Amino acid sequence: MNSTELLSKIKKIEIKARGMSKQLFSGQYSSAFKGKGMTFAEVREYQFGDETRTIDWNVTARFNEPFVKTFEEEREQTVMLVIDVSASETFGSTNTSKREYITEVSAVLAFSAISNNDKVGVILFSDQVEKYIPPRKGRNHILRIIKDLLEFEPENKGTDLSAGLIHLTNAVKRRCTAFLVSDFLDTGYFNALKMANSKHDLIAIKCFDPIETNLPKLGLVRMFNPEKATKSWVNTNSSSTRKTYENWWNRMNDQFDEYCKKTGIDKVILNTNEPYTSPLMKTFKKRGLR
Repeated sequence: MNSTELLSKIKKIEIKARGMSKQLFSGQYSSAFKGKGMTFAEVREYQFGDETRTIDWNVTARFNEPFVKTFEEEREQTVMLVIDVSASETFGSTNTSKREYITEVSAVLAFSAISNNDKVGVILFSDQVEKYIPPRKGRNHILRIIKDLLEFEPENKGTDLSAGLIHLTNAVKRRCTAFLVSDFLDTGYFNALKMANSKHDLIAIKCFDPIETNLPKLGLVRMFNPEKATKSWVNTNSSSTRKTYENWWNRMNDQFDEYCKKTGIDKVILNTNEPYTSPLMKTFKKRGLR
């Protein structure tokens, strides 16, 4: 797309994402993703019911009457978006590809974060880390992220979830909230997922296109694998072929569910042909109640 089209698309995404984050997610986001802990606020006179362990003995001795320390939650935190930009994300059976859908979801999360004074950073990965954007605040920073998600061309086409997760573990030293956004069409990433979740608060967001759930009967079709850049003829009328595909798809879903369950990671399942608001809100509310 040319620069005019790009700017127009960025503006449309910004307007929609800011509206969604403000109207739907700001309150839920704040309660769902806590800050780093408690920080000192002020000293005030002791009141009946205050815990004795909060008494500031130095101030108490100075004024010869009890004073207590008060604390407030340190709200500011870092949010990392770990986003799959492999070739499989370019697929879309409707007007929206998985990558375009992921861009919009990521924009909503980013604007929700900065509205709560959080920093936002990004890791783009394929079968290796393609780009790292350090965490920062502000609207211009988020617009840069959206621009990169729309126009960035990865050097590689494959998928290696471990690559993105390992980079998150190594690059971000302090505990953060991390959203891992992918179609999760990969295997063998359990150890990297477990390690990243032990250091950070990790949420897995799985996006899929509805046509991926089964192989439709379309006769003899020439299929293209975007990650391997290979073409092959497939008889979609064959029941055994469709069953083989169904088994593969179920195996991918079962592995994802198993990994999330074993690591205790919250998961969000998003269909690119349906609004993402309800699944995200459901997860935010569940986290806020914990």
